[in-house]
Amino acid sequence: VSLKAMPLIGVHESISGGSHKALSRGKDKGCEIVQSFTRFRLKWKAKELTDSEIEIFNKSREETGVIPVSIHSSYLINLSSPHREIRKKSYSLLLAEIEWTRKLNIPFLILHPGFHMGMGEERGLRKISDSISHAIAESEGSGVHILLETTSGQGTSLGWRFEHLRDIIDLSDKSEYLGVCFDTCHVFAAGYDFRNEEAYRQTMEKFDKVVGNKRLKFFHINDSKTELGSRIDRHNHPGKGNIGMKPFSFFLNDPEFTDHPFILETPKEVHNTGIDMDIINLKALKKLME
Repeated sequence: VSLKAMPLIGVHESISGGSHKALSRGKDKGCEIVQSFTRFRLKWKAKELTDSEIEIFNKSREETGVIPVSIHSSYLINLSSPHREIRKKSYSLLLAEIEWTRKLNIPFLILHPGFHMGMGEERGLRKISDSISHAIAESEGSGVHILLETTSGQGTSLGWRFEHLRDIIDLSDKSEYLGVCFDTCHVFAAGYDFRNEEAYRQTMEKFDKVVGNKRLKFFHINDSKTELGSRIDRHNHPGKGNIGMKPFSFFLNDPEFTDHPFILETPKEVHNTGIDMDIINLKALKKLME
């Protein structure tokens, strides 16, 4: 999905009060784009979208001019669980998330690959790929692209090595609907460095060689509270963590990614000046592109 010839930056927003509220909240903060959850975020079952809600959402999209670029799937989904019942519930929930994304005419559904929980990486990756392929087939015509999010490698999580993402995609017979969401905090915690230009070049060349830049569709642009290779997922505000501010300029000014969405998933906090940290972070990142 090509948005325009420069990166667009936005935040992850709450849908409290209705899905359309994510758009108006984003507008108030100066966002060009937003990402949100569905009502399934921490529930296996939730009230479905109504026609009235969809109509209000579309009206808000028109009025605010904010582009809803992605839905972040539920944290409950684990398609590589060794427990059949969890895999079954995860699959049903993935179908519901795809349908929600389709109904709101949003291009991307961001998905954490999952935890193998002792099943082993190879079996876990195959389970994930098979389940996603079946879900895409069952949702044929939705037009939704599922983006596998890079992970930090915490516990038995899959997706922290670029090879994991490659294997899930390569094993799928629906790979044309699959891509990658590159989370800077997660990639850094997983052990890939990009804090100077040479390290950035090496990491991105490795990604291109292993997965392929054509698969990289989206960025979560977060600093990390933990150190390089910690394999612990703790987001921080840009410039306030172990990554620092300058490295984000490498991504934002890379000609390879000029039409990619960049979404902040940083703590929802207020600065001691009383200004929302989302507003401060957005201004700081946009300044890197000046």
